[in-house]
Amino acid sequence: MAGFQEQLQRDAAACDAVLQQLIAETKGPANRLLEAMQYAVFNGGKRMRAALVLGASRMARGDGDDAVASKGALRTAAAIECLHAYSLVHDDLPAMDDADMRRGKPSCHKVFGDATAILAGDALQTMAFEILAGAATHDDAAIRLRLVAQLAGASGRDGMAGGQMLDLEAETRPFNLAETSEMQMMKTGALISCAVISGGIVGGADDQLLAAQAAYAKHLGLAFQIADDLLDYDGDSALLGKPAGQDAARGKAGFVALMGGDAAAAEAKRLIDEANNALAPWQGAGEYMQELAIFAITRKT
Repeated sequence: MAGFQEQLQRDAAACDAVLQQLIAETKGPANRLLEAMQYAVFNGGKRMRAALVLGASRMARGDGDDAVASKGALRTAAAIECLHAYSLVHDDLPAMDDADMRRGKPSCHKVFGDATAILAGDALQTMAFEILAGAATHDDAAIRLRLVAQLAGASGRDGMAGGQMLDLEAETRPFNLAETSEMQMMKTGALISCAVISGGIVGGADDQLLAAQAAYAKHLGLAFQIADDLLDYDGDSALLGKPAGQDAARGKAGFVALMGGDAAAAEAKRLIDEANNALAPWQGAGEYMQELAIFAITRKT
């Protein structure tokens, strides 16, 4: 069986191959838009969300980590990565986080201009739903509908977009810990939960496993954001590919500012322990997912 890091790289490469194929199949005369979409999607990300989809699907299918991922799981992973890429493009815009760099490269709007970046984000968002709705994702239309509904809920008013709105509000008034937790569960945690649950759905998980995966994802989503806050607080700018401390400089609500670094790190570990305990009954089948949870709070970028 492959080691964790090797399997993580395999999952990322498999998702990238599907994304390359899907984008290559895109038709139309708007070449500059396509270039911006490609720039946004292939920006050096770890494909953490894709790995969560593929790991959860393997759990549901009873496959070992070395098994070839199903076409449906790969397409689902690609869809969620498209949605995630759109969110980063729009987050970086001057009207939002006003970030010039993303993972060591100029942000999409710095290369292509604000208007094209906005359109690239829009196109990636709609592409995500197009992928999930396609017959190639699953032969059962009811499963495809569940996947579309999951992503819509995670990305809209009650998910990522709503969380981003709260994040903007947090720049104008202090948020307490409960408000910050709610905001981050929407802004970051919702899409992470969607990745895990969607992987279970496309893999055919029963209700018991889906409930356990949902519990795992809930704790993981919040821990992931705490880890992000810790990296922004004391991470290495060279490794991050952007200046550290940007969130604090903008007055954004963060766990480190509210709890302190040591307490935030301890809370992230507690949440990961809770996440992994949810999958404990599945023992070896959930090992990769448990390793992913630990990686979420020990990563350096």
